[in-house]
Amino acid sequence: MTLIKFNKRNRLFPWNNSGLKNFLSSDEFFNDDFFEEDSLMPAMNVKEHKDDFEIEFAAPGFTKKDFEVTIDDDVLNVCGEKSREEEEKEEDFTRKEFSYSSFKRSFKLPATVNLDTKVKATYKNGILKLNLLKKEEAKQIPKKVIEVV
Repeated sequence: MTLIKFNKRNRLFPWNNSGLKNFLSSDEFFNDDFFEEDSLMPAMNVKEHKDDFEIEFAAPGFTKKDFEVTIDDDVLNVCGEKSREEEEKEEDFTRKEFSYSSFKRSFKLPATVNLDTKVKATYKNGILKLNLLKKEEAKQIPKKVIEVV
């Protein structure tokens, strides 16, 4: 029996199916990157320091008000949502443009994260940065060095 990774987005977004993708990609007007599965997710980095974890999301074009960061049952949820609408009315025409972008990422936090302290979140130059402090006992555990033979 072969296992196949299930992707819920294929049901929600029909343009993700390969037949439609092949049809649309035959025209040079369309950019294939849009149809890639993870192209709508921001790039991210996770760094572990002695005292904390630092998580960075590349989310240019957003503002501080566009983000919602929550922790629920040891799960960190980071959501970003922005929309823009522009309308121009003239005597003989109306031009209306709109755009909408959103993402949601969820992570199970390790037991070493101190959930009693406040998570520091900053947004600067298109980068959302989160700092999660470690528990005191987690800071004192020395690294285990494994010899490669």
